[in-house]
Amino acid sequence: MSGEQQQFFDEMRDADGNVRPAYADYHSWLSEQEDGLMDRKHYEAESVFRRTGITFNVYGEDDAEERLIPFDMVPRIVSGAEWRKLSRGIDQRVRALNAFMHDLYHRQEIIRSGRLPERLFRQNAAWLPQMVGMTPPGGVYTHIVGVDLVRTGPDDFLVLEDNARTPSGVSYMLENRETMMAMFPELFSRVNVQPVADYPRRLAKSLAACAPEGAGSTPRIAVLTPGIYNSAYYEHAFLADQMGAELVEGSDLRVIGGKVQMRTTQGYEPIDVLYRRVDDDYLDPLTFNTDSVLGVPGIFDVYRAGNITIANAPGTGVADDKAIYSFMPEIVEFYTGEKPLLANVETYRCADPDSRKYVLENLADLVVKEVHGSGGYGMLVGPASTKEKIEEFRAKIKANPDNYIAQPTLSLSTCPIHTKSGLAPRHVDLRPFVLVSPNGVDITPGGLTRVALEEGSLVVNSSQGGGTKDSWVLAD
Repeated sequence: MSGEQQQFFDEMRDADGNVRPAYADYHSWLSEQEDGLMDRKHYEAESVFRRTGITFNVYGEDDAEERLIPFDMVPRIVSGAEWRKLSRGIDQRVRALNAFMHDLYHRQEIIRSGRLPERLFRQNAAWLPQMVGMTPPGGVYTHIVGVDLVRTGPDDFLVLEDNARTPSGVSYMLENRETMMAMFPELFSRVNVQPVADYPRRLAKSLAACAPEGAGSTPRIAVLTPGIYNSAYYEHAFLADQMGAELVEGSDLRVIGGKVQMRTTQGYEPIDVLYRRVDDDYLDPLTFNTDSVLGVPGIFDVYRAGNITIANAPGTGVADDKAIYSFMPEIVEFYTGEKPLLANVETYRCADPDSRKYVLENLADLVVKEVHGSGGYGMLVGPASTKEKIEEFRAKIKANPDNYIAQPTLSLSTCPIHTKSGLAPRHVDLRPFVLVSPNGVDITPGGLTRVALEEGSLVVNSSQGGGTKDSWVLAD
């Protein structure tokens, strides 16, 4: 291992090269395998993924429809004790996010208290004035949340960002596990890994618990997709199938008799819960973007009348804003009365003059992000960037400082990946998936581990060349 790599926390081996306890059983199994096994299994898995159609689209690229997310066969392993600690922090944070959403669309006590500047949501396109005074069925705004975590040391997990609008990637978590169990069934008899396969059932149960009053004992759930050309269409179809829910497009739905109803061979039938994968702006052309053909005319009136649950609630995108993220420690403490159990990454708000001065003087050492950016786009990784790119971002920050935050370049932990020359460390993050209902918070043990496959790269996004791993949480 090179000197450059040793400066990062290696999740499999300690500084002396000894295998950490969480990886002991896996390492023992791997050392018994014949040469060439992992190479063969890699090609088998890739064939399965392509045959199953597990692809994603990168808009604007000719080969978008054929793009596979690279899958690495070496699991990312977290001990049961580590997961319990993480789960407490995730639970606290998600509860605070939901309380924050309710407050922001009602009394705005956090603004009145001076803990959060009013400009952060007044100037935020994700904040919807149409949601003011509206309480969703069950009081839940953020039904499905993805909390992106990074690790920098043995006990140092940090929240990189919150995904409270429409977090994606859960289908890859499930397919990765199914693929690993098919490829290495004997491995799972030696390592006691907590299951994730019941996520769709838990999702359906959680969504049903959020159904409007009068929905009956078996609420009808549908997944609203923009259609086959959407980058996450595979996931929409996968989840609908796994939940036993209907997969619909806007053209399949109509408002009839004050209900959102779905076209069937027996006529139109009402929908109680709509798990939408369509952005707010396209949800209802009568309320938002008048040019939208993806949504359902009149659905927002039905929603405000309490006759349908939309998950996640319109307007939750405020919580995805990276400027809001920088205030999450204050938000957690304000709504829970507790200190945050999970820390944020240190964040500089370029809207603040002192922070902006520091950022502009240290661009070469920082990561700069657009407050509304996602997918690894619209960002500067200072240490890996050119002088021209740094100067370009300097001009952007000066022209529109409210649009940017900056963070230190993190020493992300590494996990091993399989390469032609053996195991090699690569940087990873983790997105656990969280379900929220009136019955409480439900955290799936594991999540989606994204890995930067290129040596030295810190960008794990699939659209930027990253891959995924199966994430194992050990059962005690």
